[in-house]
Order: sequence, then C-alpha cells, then structure tokens
Amino acid sequence: MLHCQSLKDQLSTYSKGFLNSSELSELPFGPERKGSLKDQLALAIGKLGENMTLKRAAWVKVPNGFYVGSYVHGTMHSPSLHNLVLGKYGALVICEISEWKANLEELGRRLGQHVVGMAPLSVGSLDDEPGGETETKMLSQPYLLDPSITLGQYVQPQGVSVVDFVRFECGEEGEAAEAE
Repeated sequence: MLHCQSLKDQLSTYSKGFLNSSELSELPFGPERKGSLKDQLALAIGKLGENMTLKRAAWVKVPNGFYVGSYVHGTMHSPSLHNLVLGKYGALVICEISEWKANLEELGRRLGQHVVGMAPLSVGSLDDEPGGETETKMLSQPYLLDPSITLGQYVQPQGVSVVDFVRFECGEEGEAAEAE
C-alpha cells in the first residue's frame, strides 16, 4: 500500500477510485518517477523471496479539512522500496475534520486498524444502534481497542467524522471488495 499525503487539486469533497492490475503495473514510481510500480514489485519479490502480483489499488483525493488515515497490518518497511508499505491487510479511512483536536496520524492509524480488524462493510451513522443488522456498519461496531464503546463513541469527541474507507486483504477478489 502506498500512501501519499500531497494534494495539488482544489476539491470541494473527497473522491475515490480503483485501478486494475494492468493500470497499476504501469504507474510511474520512485523519487524521480522513472521506474514503474511493476519494477518496484520485482525488487520486492527479490528481497522477500515470495511471489506477489498486483491486482488492484485504490486512490483517494481529499480537500483541505479532510484527512486520510492509513494502516497496514504485518508491515515490512524498506528504504529501497521508496515509501512502499507491504502487508497482508491494509486500510485507508477518509475523515472530515471539524476541529483539530486529535493527533490525526495516530487517530488515522487506529481507525485503519479497526477497519482491518473488524472488516465493516459500510460507515453507517452515529444514530445506528449497536448489534443486529448494524454489526457491519463501522460506527456502530464495538471499537477494536476498547470494546466497551462503539467506534462512533470513540470518534465523536475527536473532532472528526468518518466519511468512507477502503479495506484490502491479500488474496481477496477485487470485484467483491469494490462493490462495497
């Protein structure tokens, strides 16, 4: 999972899209954008000794007042991989910020960790009651790091609203995941 916080466009809201394997393989990559992601994958395969393929990716653009948190489970960091983070699970969480109260990097990591661990299917709303049909709605799920409260109860005093997320798992089929 590659996560980049730079933004040049002036947006009024966030946007999200997906790339398939062939689009992803040809993306320019590296500090000077001279190589391709396919080349970086070959380097990672050589370093890890494990075969990997590029199946899909998500991109997210956010305007000022939004933040994209990220989490990768089972990460492997390598300076030679130019900011690429590898892991079995990964998540991006798009938040709208009402107040700059929280340490956004830590909050984004915790929200991503919740998405990876609890595998919600939708965001839901703060008005959803926990349990029953809402158990797949992120905001009404028990918070992964403190099950005595819901994720919505954890997020509300932080000054952010969760508006969307993307979850990846190695080996999952892209079509099923994108349907969410």
